Amino acid sequence: MSSREQYEPGAASGAEVRKEGEKWTLVLVRDLSHPPAKVWKALTDPEHLREWAPFDSDRSLGAVGTAKLSTVGTPTPQVSETQVKRADAPKVLEFNWGGQDLRWELEPRGGGTRLTLWHNIDRNFISMGAAGWHICFDVLERLLASQPIGRIVGPEVMKFGGWQRLNAEYAKQFGVETPGWPSRPRT
Repeated sequence: MSSREQYEPGAASGAEVRKEGEKWTLVLVRDLSHPPAKVWKALTDPEHLREWAPFDSDRSLGAVGTAKLSTVGTPTPQVSETQVKRADAPKVLEFNWGGQDLRWELEPRGGGTRLTLWHNIDRNFISMGAAGWHICFDVLERLLASQPIGRIVGPEVMKFGGWQRLNAEYAKQFGVETPGWPSRPRT
């Protein structure tokens, strides 16, 4: 039985960066042992999102159109209007969040799903983003296995020792500087 206290993220893996000029895209791949329809529901249903995602939605993301996404764990919730541009259940979901494009692809693999996320993100935050999504995916995996540990997002995630380690590991893999967050003086 997995619990939040026992949770420790594994090594940084399954992520890469694609660069097109100044535009950087984080690509994360995770193999899940659950069918695409179940994973789709977790990606689109507001009740499921509340268990693992870094944002809440005021409606299902499973249909094209406008939705309001609220950032979780910030002192004041930041609400941004998003456009769900594509919702091909249970294959492709595309929307923007806070000016960044997210594209989720679900590919059947045996009885499970290969989940791929493309997230165009500021180069300065790419290792932090990879570390954050890595932990979100771990929490998602436990939720799908009916062993929820509750979401770990926002400032709370940075208190996790595993997050600091992942941030440094991804920065090294991507060849970027580890963002000094929280800022610490250099010696």
